[in-house]
Amino acid sequence: MALHISSGCFTMMCHSRAHRIRALASEGSATLNTVVEEKVKLGGSDLKVSRVGIGAWSWGDTTYWNNFEWNDRSEKAAREAFNVSIDEGLTFFDTAEVYGSGLALGAINSETLLGRFIKERKEKDPDVEIAVATKFAALPWRFGRQSVLTALKDSLCRLELTSVDLYQLHWPGVWGNEGYIDGLGDAVEKGLVKAVGVSNYSEKRLREAYEKLKKRGIPLAANQVNYSLIYRAPEENGVKAACDELGITIIAYSPIAQGVLTGKYTPDKPPSGPRGRIYTPEFLTRLQPLLNKITEIGDKYDKTPTQVSLNWLVAQGNVVPIPGAKTAEQAEEFRGSLGWRLTDEEVAELRSLASEIKPVIGFPVEKL
Repeated sequence: MALHISSGCFTMMCHSRAHRIRALASEGSATLNTVVEEKVKLGGSDLKVSRVGIGAWSWGDTTYWNNFEWNDRSEKAAREAFNVSIDEGLTFFDTAEVYGSGLALGAINSETLLGRFIKERKEKDPDVEIAVATKFAALPWRFGRQSVLTALKDSLCRLELTSVDLYQLHWPGVWGNEGYIDGLGDAVEKGLVKAVGVSNYSEKRLREAYEKLKKRGIPLAANQVNYSLIYRAPEENGVKAACDELGITIIAYSPIAQGVLTGKYTPDKPPSGPRGRIYTPEFLTRLQPLLNKITEIGDKYDKTPTQVSLNWLVAQGNVVPIPGAKTAEQAEEFRGSLGWRLTDEEVAELRSLASEIKPVIGFPVEKL
C-alpha cells in the first residue's frame, strides 16, 4: 500500500506455527464452524478472486521492509511464498508500480518479481489460474486519462502480461482525478484489464468514482484500504458502509497490522526498521490485553493469532484481506484463516477490546 517510487519499464523513478485447515480442531478444543470457501466476486465485476489474497508490497523493497536489504535469499523466500500460496488456493496477488523503489540500493520492482514468478509457475503448470492486481501512482506530474494507460502498459511490461485482472488508482491525486477515472474506463474498454478499483479513497471520492464509471456501464469493483482489527477507520469514516451499499468490495491491506497482530512482537521486542517507530513499546503494551484474548480464542480452535485476526476481517463481510507473505510458512498460515468462522460473540468481544486502543495513523491521503 505504501508510497515508494520504482523503476523498470516505468522510466520515471519508473511463534509461528502454521495450521492446516481441519474439519475439527484438536482434541479438547472447540468444534470449528466449518465453511466451504468459494472464490468471491469483486464488487459488480465478473472477476472472482480467492477470499484471502497476498500482498506483494514487501517483495523487492529495501526502504521499509527486509531490513533495508534484498538479495538472492530474499527472492528465493518470496518465490516459495508465491508457490505455496497458489498450492494453498490463495491465487490473488496485489502489487503496484511503486513497490520496490528504483532509488533504493538493491531494490527490485515488485511487479517484475511477480511477473517472473508467474512465468516460472506457468512453465510448469500452464493451466494455473492466477489473478493479478496492480496500481497506478497518482504522481503530481501525471495528467489525464492517457497517463493511466501509459503507466498500465509499463506495468504490463514489467509483469510480462498482456492484461491484468484488477487495475487500481493507488491514492487520489492532488488534481486530475476525473481524468484518472476516465483512464480506468478506457483500460477496461481496450481489454487491458478485467476490472478496476481505487485505493485509499474517502467515502465522497468513492461515490464520485462509482458514479462516473457507472455512466459508462463499468462497475467500480474495489476500494483497497488500510483495515484491520486495530485500524477500523473504514468503519468509522463511512467507507465500509458506502462499499456495502454500492456493492464495492473492500480489499484490506495491512490486515494483520504489518505483523503486529501475529503476537511475535512485544514491548521488549518491537518490530525493526520504520515499523518500530509506528508500533512502539508503549503501543505494544496497550495492545497486550487484545493479543491475549486473540490467543485465547485461537487456542479454542487450534488457530494462530494471525489466523484469528484474518478470520475476524473476513467475518465483516465484503472484505478480502491481502496479508503480505515473505515466506512459505506465512503463506501456509494464511490459508488456515479460511474454512471456519469466529462466532458473532467472539467477533464482538474482539472489537470491544480493540476499541480501547487508540490506532496508529493510517495512510494520510485517506482524509483527502
